[in-house]
Amino acid sequence: MIYDVLIIGAGITGVMTARALAARACTVAVAEAGPDVAWGATRANSAIVHAGYDCVPGTLKARLNVRGCAMMEEICRTLGVSYKRCGSHVVAFGEADEATLRTLLARGEANGVPGLRILSQAQLREMEPNVSPEATASLWAPTAGIVCPYGLAVAAAENAVTNGVRFYLNSPVTAVAERDGVYAVTAGGTVLEARRLVNCAGVGSAAVASMIDGAPYPVRIIPRRGEYLIMDKNAAGVVRSTLFAAPNEKGKGILVARTVDGNLLVGPNAHEVEPGDTSVTAEGLAEIMAGAQRLVPSVSQRDAITQFAGVRATPDTHDFSIRPSEHRRGVIHAVGVESPGLASSPAVAEYIVSLLEADGFDAAPRADYIPTRRADGNPKRFAEMTDEERAAAIARESAYGRIICRCETVTEGDLLDAIHSPIPATDLDMLKRRTRAGMGRCQGGFCSPRAAALLAREAGVTLDHITKCGGGSWLVYDRRKKEEA
Repeated sequence: MIYDVLIIGAGITGVMTARALAARACTVAVAEAGPDVAWGATRANSAIVHAGYDCVPGTLKARLNVRGCAMMEEICRTLGVSYKRCGSHVVAFGEADEATLRTLLARGEANGVPGLRILSQAQLREMEPNVSPEATASLWAPTAGIVCPYGLAVAAAENAVTNGVRFYLNSPVTAVAERDGVYAVTAGGTVLEARRLVNCAGVGSAAVASMIDGAPYPVRIIPRRGEYLIMDKNAAGVVRSTLFAAPNEKGKGILVARTVDGNLLVGPNAHEVEPGDTSVTAEGLAEIMAGAQRLVPSVSQRDAITQFAGVRATPDTHDFSIRPSEHRRGVIHAVGVESPGLASSPAVAEYIVSLLEADGFDAAPRADYIPTRRADGNPKRFAEMTDEERAAAIARESAYGRIICRCETVTEGDLLDAIHSPIPATDLDMLKRRTRAGMGRCQGGFCSPRAAALLAREAGVTLDHITKCGGGSWLVYDRRKKEEA
């Protein structure tokens, strides 16, 4: 079939755009190079819904950040995604940093960020008792929040699928041709046809733009890796809100923050790397620990349970580049959507739809649009249920009475729901991102074998077909099959 719109990339920008278009009377497909949605920077970032004070006034980034932050809480409520408006502090250490706070306050006020104010040392310590005694002031932004970025992306994607959007995973775009107003996009060996294209390819967005346009894209993407540490839940009490150090030319700096799931997150640093380099280094971890302990001295690496890194698509223009192609009709490029891309994502999607409409796209709102993740509403994890809801779930399906992941209280029922969801989990990491099985203190030491066995059972295959994260990441090695091959 010929789709009305094909979106390239299923990160938070792509899935939010798919969700926005799913509310219109049109046909939509999404091509994603990875084995799951949220496979790039969306699954490895700070999870902060930024208030919008640090964006340069007048930029597209500033406008979409503030608008997106204002939209986020209601979208999360509609999709059944945990969201906490915890506020944030930018912490100053001396007069130079305090001058930076005043600059950020002026920017935020120009951008229309509500409630900003500079706090004294005493006011800061009253709100955050564990902050460093060397901190002298902070910029308080009460509208900042936290959300699970991949959880939000999965929810938005499920909502899109429920409303008819088709996702093609493991489908990297390798060629684009156009004939008579129809684009033929080669993605993972399949040719997808569409009348319009939206390029949301993250760190690869400028390269995809050049492929589509047949000309170099005017914005250069600088891949910048950020490393993080996740601390056990018993460490999360050291902060009540998100703490940032004063920013520099490389970004917002190292932060200390609670997550919506109750852990403590520290990081990131910022180093230019090759696009796919998500390695974590001893030097990098030491760097982020030093930055975290400067903010909160009691943060201890002994509480760390895992580490990760993500690569963000930093544009050399320092602003989002979201605009129609200068070479192809019916193409929108979303290039360089770095931080605050998560916070901005609802507004970015809204803006992309407006650009399509300005280019002649005409699709009326659907009368039968379903706003939730599933036609029957939003699923709820067992760990989040009340005692009454748990009893009802077990009475309805006995699998909810069998705990698979002890650390995060994930049941067999939760895993089955993820395996049979609109975008089904087919490997351990997909299950982990949807249910948190394996994200606790033991990092899957107890639950991984049982979760893998459940995947195999539901797929009707043997255990040696199950992977950790697709590709060749097999969990069980079958020597006999290897010898036969």
